Amino acid sequence: VQLQACGGGLVQPGGFLRLSCAASGSIVSINSMGWYRQAPGKQRELVASITSGGNTNYAGSVKGRFTISRDNAGSTVYLQMSSLKPEDTAVYYCNAVILESGVRYYQGYWGQGTQVTVSS
Repeated sequence: VQLQACGGGLVQPGGFLRLSCAASGSIVSINSMGWYRQAPGKQRELVASITSGGNTNYAGSVKGRFTISRDNAGSTVYLQMSSLKPEDTAVYYCNAVILESGVRYYQGYWGQGTQVTVSS
């Protein structure tokens, strides 16, 4: 199982970016998917998550500015980020709770991380 994230980059304050993360491999089912971020010198924190049923959860600092969604197949998760602020600068990681073929339990998997830099 692999999670491939993309979409990061450099953007000015007030701008927008869209991150995507696709899961692939011998996947039986995907439960929740989400995005975390880690700024230099800080712990990794949850940004947003979405369940297989479409229920979403957001960190207070991004509520109203970021939107998480999944494609119809449920294997790709997106993070639409708008009104970006310098404090949003971090490496963003996608996460998914996946039942892999031949494995009895759901396990968490991480993508490789994508840098988002908000600066003028």
